[in-house]
Amino acid sequence: MDTLMNFYNLLQARFFGPFKSGGEVVIVVHGGAGNTPDERIPAKLKGVKKAALEGYDVLRCGGTVVDAVEAAVKYLENDEHFNAGKGSVLNANGEVEMDASIMSGNCIEPGTVTVVKGIKNPVSLARRVLDKTPHIKLAGEGAHVFAKNEGIKIVDPGALVTGYAQELLELHKKGELSDCGKSDEPDTVGAVAVDCRGHVAAAASTGGCTGKLAGRCSSSTTASGVYADDNAGAVACTGHGESIIKFCLAHNIIQEMENGKTAEAATKQSLVKMHAKLKTRGGATAISTRGDVGIFFSTPKMVWAYVKGGRLHYGVKPGQHEIICFEKAK
Repeated sequence: MDTLMNFYNLLQARFFGPFKSGGEVVIVVHGGAGNTPDERIPAKLKGVKKAALEGYDVLRCGGTVVDAVEAAVKYLENDEHFNAGKGSVLNANGEVEMDASIMSGNCIEPGTVTVVKGIKNPVSLARRVLDKTPHIKLAGEGAHVFAKNEGIKIVDPGALVTGYAQELLELHKKGELSDCGKSDEPDTVGAVAVDCRGHVAAAASTGGCTGKLAGRCSSSTTASGVYADDNAGAVACTGHGESIIKFCLAHNIIQEMENGKTAEAATKQSLVKMHAKLKTRGGATAISTRGDVGIFFSTPKMVWAYVKGGRLHYGVKPGQHEIICFEKAK
């Protein structure tokens, strides 16, 4: 059925334009909440813009929302300026261990992988878990074997280690970075999308936090960090993972949306509550099945971008919201 629907969507988009059912096609991408050094902002902002456009092109050409969020996050995994895939930070042993998830709002189906090494694009491995297994999560060596069997690209783990990640680990060892998950450098990247029928999806990918213990799992592999439900919307969170799990942040935002709040109000209220209870900061992007967007972060910065109504929206600091024509953005 999914294959048939994808084929129909592709024909519709190629020959008749996007299918219209009263809804709106929207994709939102974030590059992690934190306090990124100013000199790293231009590259990160360029990355989230390109990722949003990448995902939007998938939707315009008849792809599903799951296809779109996978494409957007995969783009960020391939950009070493982000803490995902190639740019992942290092654990206490100097290794890259990554987590990723992807979730379809149709029957609230997730696929996740955790503590994986040498996987170029963990979000695509999470997609295979969603599509090819009856499971929700695969970890470590088991996930690696599954990746080999599925033809997922595997690289030497050292190929994912960047000089910047090594610099951060050295700062951590000297005590010049705060506790794991509370440092100024952004972590998880994510994407949420809705199609014209109101179907939603969410995805996230992360290297975790600098100096974490080997084997640590992030909030990105739980319903606290990523959630999608066609009855409400989709959410992708970023920030202090342990706090996000304690507060069940993503699901909390979804519940607020189910109770009638807009994506914007639900996202802001939930993050304010989390900070009041746990004294930790973070960010989230959300989208409702109606296509309204919610972006909020309690950190100094979070690079984000979304495409809606033929325009590309983006920002970095609280209150910043720039808009340019979609065609000019390309």
